[in-house]
Amino acid sequence: MPYTNVFLQIKENLQIAYRQAIDSDVRLDELRKEGHGKFVAIFTEEQGFTTSSNRFLPYVQELVAEFDAMQSSTHVAPETLEAFVKKLATLLQTLQVFKLAK
Repeated sequence: MPYTNVFLQIKENLQIAYRQAIDSDVRLDELRKEGHGKFVAIFTEEQGFTTSSNRFLPYVQELVAEFDAMQSSTHVAPETLEAFVKKLATLLQTLQVFKLAK
């Protein structure tokens, strides 16, 4: 497969995103208990996500499903991979900003 090294890095980043999403979702629960966090979705369709959630984990799950589909595909278009990587980067950057905002 031509993207073997890229897929390995994506898998590592998805694992990081998963762990950070769990921690961030706990923090979001705490903020809601304090009366904050009254938003409907973290990301928009313009950012490439089809999921709409006020928690991070559903976005990670969307990316994992897309990644699984890419891995099982015999041909992955460069545009598809590029769009996926942009979404993953957006998620990781947002998680990092949220973590630092504590």
